[in-house]
Amino acid sequence: MRHRAAGKTRIEAIDIARGIALFAMAVYHFGWDLEFFGYMEPGTTVTGGWKLFARSIATSFIFLVGVGLFLAHEKGIRWRSFAKRLLMIVSAAAAISLATWFAFPSGFIFFGILHHIALASLLGLAFLRFPAWSLLVLAALVAAAPHFLRSAFFDTPALWWVGLSTFRPPSNDYVPLFPWFAATLAGIAAARIARDSGFLNWLSLMKPARWHAPFTFAGRHSLAFYLLHQPVLIGCVWVLTQIWPPAVEPAEIRFTKACVSQCLESRDEAFCTAYCACFTDTLKAEGRLDALMTSTPGLETQSRLSEIAAECTMTAETGSDFTERDTSNERP
Repeated sequence: MRHRAAGKTRIEAIDIARGIALFAMAVYHFGWDLEFFGYMEPGTTVTGGWKLFARSIATSFIFLVGVGLFLAHEKGIRWRSFAKRLLMIVSAAAAISLATWFAFPSGFIFFGILHHIALASLLGLAFLRFPAWSLLVLAALVAAAPHFLRSAFFDTPALWWVGLSTFRPPSNDYVPLFPWFAATLAGIAAARIARDSGFLNWLSLMKPARWHAPFTFAGRHSLAFYLLHQPVLIGCVWVLTQIWPPAVEPAEIRFTKACVSQCLESRDEAFCTAYCACFTDTLKAEGRLDALMTSTPGLETQSRLSEIAAECTMTAETGSDFTERDTSNERP
């Protein structure tokens, strides 16, 4: 990062922070890979502590985008270096979309974290001159927007990147403009406060310890690290499957366990047991269970899942026997 006042071209503490976030991301993705290959319970990495871990990692990355944007362009936008960096990020994002289109066609990454970073970098330029207090207010509004502005108008696929649709679009990595752009605005505000308070100068004088070296290296080559780490991790887990194959449980047991685990975050055990049994039995009866366990659901399946959720919620809350439900409207 450029910081002329400190007489240095980079502030190594920020590279270290980015590197730590990258290693944390690798830990999360390794967990995802273990789950994907059957070594962890289905749904583990999208619930509970793992879910919070993933969101904190994404937030830190996008926050650092704002910090870096301010440090690099506070005295005027350096268009050449900005365009070069933006082109690299857009190209990498396009490559990820293309690769996941072939690997996971029903859940390909159409607007993941790299897509967001590219857009946030471009939009963030407009806010570099804003005072810190106004940036923090805007960040709060952007973060709150999905709670108040969701609309069927944004349900069309062309607008999914906005983040205001009434449902979560199918994707293995979805980081839309709202609410995530709030972290970029907060990063710009934090960098401005750090500069004005002298904290930035103090950071620039810090001498990294030896153990910081891996994080510094990763932080300075963040895009390469991001693109390469997951293929390496998947390859390692695949080798593990050849040596020590995971125990495979029937799809209905794996789905029910994942359902109960997620349900228990908001409801009691009795409800979750009845609700998930109902959900699993319905999916099995309609022949959807195996497909749901092996791919991200499409729009038609998502719509049906919402209907099943409503039906099974009523079943679990009333305590009625699932086998006595009216199944005349069930789809084949």
